[in-house]
Amino acid sequence: MYPTFADLLNDLLGTSFCLPIQTFGFFVALAFISAWATLRHELIRKSKSGLFPQKTIQVSVGGPIPTSEIGYSILIWGIMGYKLGLVITQNNLFCDSPQAAILSLQGDPIIAAIAAAIGGILKYREYQQKKNHKAEIKSTQSGAEYSLGTVTTLAGIGGLIGAKLFHNLENLDDFMQDPIRALISFDGLTFYGGLILGSAVVIYYLRKEKIPLLPYIDAAAPALMLAYGVGRLGCQLSGDGDWGIVNLAPKPSWLSWAPDWAWAFTYPHNVIREGVPIADCIGKFCFELPQPVFPTPLYEVIMGITLAGFLWAIRNYIKIPGQLFAIYLFVNGMERFLIEKIRVNTTIHLASFTITQAEFISSILMLLGIILFIRLNKNKSKE
Repeated sequence: MYPTFADLLNDLLGTSFCLPIQTFGFFVALAFISAWATLRHELIRKSKSGLFPQKTIQVSVGGPIPTSEIGYSILIWGIMGYKLGLVITQNNLFCDSPQAAILSLQGDPIIAAIAAAIGGILKYREYQQKKNHKAEIKSTQSGAEYSLGTVTTLAGIGGLIGAKLFHNLENLDDFMQDPIRALISFDGLTFYGGLILGSAVVIYYLRKEKIPLLPYIDAAAPALMLAYGVGRLGCQLSGDGDWGIVNLAPKPSWLSWAPDWAWAFTYPHNVIREGVPIADCIGKFCFELPQPVFPTPLYEVIMGITLAGFLWAIRNYIKIPGQLFAIYLFVNGMERFLIEKIRVNTTIHLASFTITQAEFISSILMLLGIILFIRLNKNKSKE
């Protein structure tokens, strides 16, 4: 496993440099980028088709910059220099625990002063160059794609908060043992928590801006599915605990072409340091599971990207707004419901039934998808 992105690159390239970017966090960022690019493509396409009203956007171009920006520049450059000094002077500390180092009060005041001076000088030169310029107001026409920056930001913030909230609610004992780490670490994210809260804030924004909801969520369906598959790749490569149940069965003959770890895996050097110590291993990620388990994140990568391709392929054939999103709800819920059968997860009790939280939510999503699809079809028939 590769707790940091540098571990992955060092293994591939045979190098030994330190780059304390968490593998899981890197792929979460990559998931957002892939979703943004996919959603942007679809919004532009749908806007050209007339599904979104054109909006006139006025943009101020040129003009002087306020003197307050000089102060902001000095402050931001100073903080960056202060922490850059920590990276340079105490690189081992930074590589060992980048989050703790960044959030600490440690740094280098000399490098901070140099950086602040550079930032102030650059911004002051820009101020002098533009202080006599006059701003021009330019108008441009745009469809729903103008909202993409705000929607991505809201989805990212709401999604991360929701994913963290749901995970900590599922694992209250772990949260109470170390609440600070539980809140700031990038491992331990529950997808459905992120989906629910992220969707809620985005829908609120779309209604506030009077952007047609159904075509927008249709555009988001392939993007959401793709982001899920890419994000699960981070789970697999880092070993963040989202693995399956113990699998001691021999690999079936129909899977003989695949490596053994695709059937049963012990997740050595996993990022959460779960399992037993690895002999002769040096470092803090020297653990592996005592028994092999199903590598369920790998299966979800395959299913997520495949379903994203499926939604992308049928998007032009679904003519009723909202039905593509209904299909997304169903296939997303179905994928997660099936994988839960071999996945380790927190269980909840409903009457005499014992199910996981993900099974419960995925069942609701499948039901909502069916209801939404049928209702939209009936509404279209009435029209």
